[in-house]
Amino acid sequence: MARPRLCYLCNLTAPFLLPVRSPERVSATLFLFLSTRKGYRPMSKQHSALGTWYILAATLLWGTTGTAQAFSPLGYDPLVIGTLRLVIGGAALFGLALFRHELGHWRDWNWFLVLAAALFTASYQVCFFAAVAKTGVAVGTMVSIGSAPIIGGLLGKIYRGELLSRRWWFATALAVSGGGLLGLGSGTLTVNLFGIALALGAGASYATYTLLIKGLLEKHSPNAVMALVVCGGAILLAPLLLNRDLAWLAQPRAIAVVLHLGLATMALSYWFFSRGLQMVQVSTAVTLSLAEPMVAATLGIAVLGEQLTVPAFGGISFIFAGLLVLIVNPSLPGRRKTARATDLP
Repeated sequence: MARPRLCYLCNLTAPFLLPVRSPERVSATLFLFLSTRKGYRPMSKQHSALGTWYILAATLLWGTTGTAQAFSPLGYDPLVIGTLRLVIGGAALFGLALFRHELGHWRDWNWFLVLAAALFTASYQVCFFAAVAKTGVAVGTMVSIGSAPIIGGLLGKIYRGELLSRRWWFATALAVSGGGLLGLGSGTLTVNLFGIALALGAGASYATYTLLIKGLLEKHSPNAVMALVVCGGAILLAPLLLNRDLAWLAQPRAIAVVLHLGLATMALSYWFFSRGLQMVQVSTAVTLSLAEPMVAATLGIAVLGEQLTVPAFGGISFIFAGLLVLIVNPSLPGRRKTARATDLP
């Protein structure tokens, strides 16, 4: 019988459902911990390749976020848009999961993991917007997107026993360098230590909720997991809507932008992301997400008429090269393919 592949955080909480003094509690803790640490087996290349394309489809949708906001009416509030994005996306995912009867019984869920994933989903939004306000778009974006793959890779290795191949390190270095070049071309650099700390918090939040969602997906359907996590994040951010000017939302352009962000860049994108995350490592998923700034920069040039600067061209090229390293199968023609973990991203 196959050993369970639960995330380490789940290992810490699942046994606590048993009575405090029961011997089963101790044995369950040891079994789950050892099965996770020693029972890791790499996924097949076919599943890994399909999961990669699912993640890239999600990043393509995420990359339209900035372009969509550019069509917002004057006076719009980015924090309100970010919160409504979660509200609409969460409602759509929850409706889908409810329609397909995928939520199951409430006792089937590890609510500690669900609440933790929702908390980090909400904290990513808050930390990123606050970081940009404190230290500017360039530094805030560079630090947040540059730290997320490294943190995600380390979390996946520590808590799930995932293997970080040389190919992953090389691809991540290329993609992070590309993200840095894109940030250099986006404006004047303003260094603020508190802002940098917030940007690191955003990167850590993204990597952590990816890890937690990966663990939840091992027992529940993607629709159900994302519905609860995104709805939880929306509930946590809902108080931010108080005392905010919402009059601009009555305009047709505002309604169209908010619906696009909620349905396309949240509900549909996480439909793809959750399915891809089932098939690839946490480290790979977070690195592939660096395609988002590449898509955003390309749309800014093609749709909004932004200038293609030398740093922007270099950034797009580096990210694209990093993605190719992860996507392209390095096996040579005629070489016998094996299932060794070193051949997988």
